[in-house]
Amino acid sequence: MDNFDVIVVGAGLAGCAAAYKLAEAGLQVLVIERGKFAGAKNVSGCIMYSRVLNDLIPNFWEEAPVERRITNFALAFLSEKASVAVNFQNPLFNTPPYNAFSVHRSKFDQWFAKKVEEVGATVVTNIRVDDLLWKGDSIVGIKAGSDEAEASVVIAADGAKSFIAEKARLRRAFAPKHISLAVKEVVELPPETINDRFGLPSNEEGAACTLIGNTKGIRGGGFLYTNKDSISLGVVAQIQGLVSRSVKIHELIEEYRTHPYIANLIRGGKVTEYSGDIIHEGGFDMIPKLYANGFLVVGNAGSLILNSGLTLRGADFAIASGVAAAEAVIKAKERNSFKEENLSQYERFLEQNFILKDIKTFRKLPRTLENDRIYSLYPDLLCEVFERVFRVDPNPSKKLSEKVREAIRGKVSALDLLRDGIGIVRSL
Repeated sequence: MDNFDVIVVGAGLAGCAAAYKLAEAGLQVLVIERGKFAGAKNVSGCIMYSRVLNDLIPNFWEEAPVERRITNFALAFLSEKASVAVNFQNPLFNTPPYNAFSVHRSKFDQWFAKKVEEVGATVVTNIRVDDLLWKGDSIVGIKAGSDEAEASVVIAADGAKSFIAEKARLRRAFAPKHISLAVKEVVELPPETINDRFGLPSNEEGAACTLIGNTKGIRGGGFLYTNKDSISLGVVAQIQGLVSRSVKIHELIEEYRTHPYIANLIRGGKVTEYSGDIIHEGGFDMIPKLYANGFLVVGNAGSLILNSGLTLRGADFAIASGVAAAEAVIKAKERNSFKEENLSQYERFLEQNFILKDIKTFRKLPRTLENDRIYSLYPDLLCEVFERVFRVDPNPSKKLSEKVREAIRGKVSALDLLRDGIGIVRSL
């Protein structure tokens, strides 16, 4: 039976970050990945906010397979046919250490796993962990088929559906309203076409857009971002809403694909990839206990993800939680005890490195986002108001306040509008 200081289950961003930090500190680390290679199960891409990874691997973008650095951000509200968009650009996002990159996870995770091996960890792939090894009330290793491996600590980094966290008796049942289904298409286009349509000066710069509305009233939204030679288009929808309204997720992404705002951006493109995943959206109250004797939970396995309504932060939270877990293990090793009273330092490190503070800051947001008006009525009203503002006809012009009143009359009361506005502002 093999013995290690730490066994990490999952070679995604959280698992690789933990393994890198631990191996760099001289610990014996084994990373076990279910896919044929690191990233094989992560066919999707993401926007990676880069500060955390840059602290771990300085100037990682010089060698990592990043797509484009994101310099343009947009927020678009969609009615059935119209749209209102707000665009933001900042020259600072185009200078090191850079704010964010678009990445293809299948490529990026392979690179990250190789970096983990370079600092001395062992990465094995195409192996499924079936169970945990216990000694009394402590977890002391893993079982994979007929093989077993022991370790002082096991780290669960196996994603949103974490089987290992469940085996450790830390995983709680999820309410359907706190789980969303995400699907994404990758639409291939020439780099020059992407640059022209998004107003980008080079193949290195990219754009990202958050989409609100046009989801058949279901809690959710969409996203769109540029890669080197493709555009990633996706939709996220609450599973409970999909079921209650008898809507299939592919219907929503079809609505997005054919919407004029999006159709003009992906026109002539070829869909080369289609993927799906689940996302935890319960916020702080959805986070399970993250530590036990000989055990830690990181990344999506611990629901450590933040949807602020404007940005979805999963990648940098995953990396930061992996680093925090590694720091907790290193401290525990100094004390030669891996009981939960020592590993509980992990939670303190999560507080120090922003993750829990940020999730607590937006703790009220999941309840606020349960308001159906956010996903249908308000995007429609916003588009109608702008249509009234910019439409020119022979009739006498009216003030903006009067046009707004005409648009909302009979659709939402002034009191509900005020309450919703205050609730959204306070939650954000």
